[in-house]
Amino acid sequence: MEKIFGSQNSSQDSGDHWLTVSDLMAGLMVVFLFIAIVFMMITQKENDKIKDVAVAYQQNQVAIYEALESEFEKDLDKWGATIDKETLAFNFQSPDVLFANNETRLSDAYKEILNDFFPRYINVLAPFRDSLDEIRIEGHTSSVGLRGSTEAQAYFYNMRLSQGRTRSVLEYGYALMPNESDWIKANIAAVGFSSSRLIKENGVEDAARSRRVSFRAITNADIQIKRILEAQ
Repeated sequence: MEKIFGSQNSSQDSGDHWLTVSDLMAGLMVVFLFIAIVFMMITQKENDKIKDVAVAYQQNQVAIYEALESEFEKDLDKWGATIDKETLAFNFQSPDVLFANNETRLSDAYKEILNDFFPRYINVLAPFRDSLDEIRIEGHTSSVGLRGSTEAQAYFYNMRLSQGRTRSVLEYGYALMPNESDWIKANIAAVGFSSSRLIKENGVEDAARSRRVSFRAITNADIQIKRILEAQ
């Protein structure tokens, strides 16, 4: 009978076996829970790092804007310039003063402005160099091209024009500060955007305001965040 139904001790052994499996499962659940907690802590730590970078970026952005505003507030109107708080773009918005029509050569009036502006601009940004990715001289045009040109022809004509103008600005600024030549070569870029970033009013292109040259300070917060994500 014991061979068929098993003994009482056999039943007891089976109970002990299931008790052991239950203990094992409970132990595994504790281990998985511990792993989950550790993972959540690591994720939270990385999120805190990114948040700290974002906060520091915002504070640095404000500090740069305030430094530029303090230095140039008395000059903006006479230069026809503005400072964009969100993009840190210093915009010269009087193209007729900067260049002759369809020309890349600097006007005498713009040379006088750059003589005053460029060294002061570089010096104002000097305390923030560790947080800068680059300074970009940006050339912008309206969508208007030469008479009779197609939209594509106008775009690429204005591309050459905007690129030529920013190169002229960079070359002139470079000559003004020979002691900063190495830093300028490594950190200032001249870029022409043609008519790709038009200024519009109620959906309609403002041709005069679209023609501009901008000095834009670009911070490296996105690079720092990318490094944090790559290190995970």
